[in-house]
Amino acid sequence: MVEQRKSKRFEIALPLRVVRNGVKPIAGAGHTRNLSSSGVLFASDTKIEVGEPIEYVITLSADSDASKPVNLHCLGKVTRLDAPASDWSDQGLPFEVAATLERYEFVRNQLS
Repeated sequence: MVEQRKSKRFEIALPLRVVRNGVKPIAGAGHTRNLSSSGVLFASDTKIEVGEPIEYVITLSADSDASKPVNLHCLGKVTRLDAPASDWSDQGLPFEVAATLERYEFVRNQLS
């Protein structure tokens, strides 16, 4: 099989929150499985239908100072929803979600 992805994927596990306001609000938690400049694959406790718009926040730590995290606030669309791979079964997260990354913004928490 020939690799057809346009962007290199990086295997990285980071905390992720699913957030969406509006007509069909959703909220949930999970963690990234891999990330690229055009999308993300993550494990989640939230079922999101394919084709739905999605808003998610990936938490990055600022250097080694966890008291000042940086959040990557992303907008995209769900492209795939599956049961998790067997190596995720111990995580207790029932869904594997693939989503595009169409827009993003870095947001630093204002903690005192």
